[in-house]
Amino acid sequence: MTAFVPGRELARAYYVEVVEPLVRGVPHSATFLGWGSDVVGFDTERSTDHGWGPRLQLFVRAEDVDDVRSRIDRGLPDEFGGWPTRFGWDEVPVTNQVTVTTFGAWLERQLGFDPRGGMSTVDWLTTPQQLLLEVTGGLVFHDGLEEVEPVRGALTWYPDDVWRWLVGCQWWRIEHEESFLGRTAQVGDELGSRVIAARLARDIVRLCFLLERRYAPYSKWLGSAFAQLDSSADVGPGLERLLGARDFAEREAGWVSAVEALAVRHNASGLTEPLDPSVRPFYMRPFRVIGAPRFAAATIETVSDPFLRSLPRLGSIDQFADSTDVLSHADVARRFAAVYGLTM
Repeated sequence: MTAFVPGRELARAYYVEVVEPLVRGVPHSATFLGWGSDVVGFDTERSTDHGWGPRLQLFVRAEDVDDVRSRIDRGLPDEFGGWPTRFGWDEVPVTNQVTVTTFGAWLERQLGFDPRGGMSTVDWLTTPQQLLLEVTGGLVFHDGLEEVEPVRGALTWYPDDVWRWLVGCQWWRIEHEESFLGRTAQVGDELGSRVIAARLARDIVRLCFLLERRYAPYSKWLGSAFAQLDSSADVGPGLERLLGARDFAEREAGWVSAVEALAVRHNASGLTEPLDPSVRPFYMRPFRVIGAPRFAAATIETVSDPFLRSLPRLGSIDQFADSTDVLSHADVARRFAAVYGLTM
């Protein structure tokens, strides 16, 4: 049985030992970007049972695409590192997995547009974080065309006003349900209280990513990526308690621990003047809440862009859509520009 090698290591060796010699002399950029748990470094031996093997992208000039594709197809060995160099999965036919194209064409497929022409605010809002992560994560082995690294740099994080607005909108999401944890339990709806706990935990986790200026991956790797954040040390224990609780008292204690730690993190971000990070009763009801509207309003008040300030507090597509079929497909996601009063 072939020993497991993380996909990023396999791809690097594949480029250095096999692919680069085949295209030597042709201006190109070589990367390991896009889809796949291996791109963001969360692959394990289990990953090898499906769509696994040596792969990468080669970006070349338009006039070189056909020649380079031919060189690759003719020159690849049958195996590399114990893995076949031609493989397929599901509806993907068996072929070599060295994608040869122009960088612009790849960006169009990945994001639904070419950001080298500039990005509008709505471009940022309708591009799922997972797709941005697939461009800015991964590896660049060689950037001979000097195209890839500038784009990755430009997409590293949101413009400041967009970031502030997204943080405010995420607090607004928490506001909508923070009192429901107790109200559901009060009427004996234990299942409902647990569902709300899970929803609040997810919103807290995603707000931690925003505060630390990190794109959040899709659901399979959200917890794994959260464990790598600084926030996990102080917010994480409360979340574990919140989700593992067997009764409301324990559940609320976990919620309080997590959300107060989150509020401290917010204050440390410098986005707003410091706010009281302590929970308080929800009006006259005996449910402890952070008072998320305080944080939402204070953050949105720091946004200077009049367009953003004019929008309903929906946030980006990741904040109001939860369908994999939307968040995994750029062409579908961009149709949601209509939410912001625009068409694309």
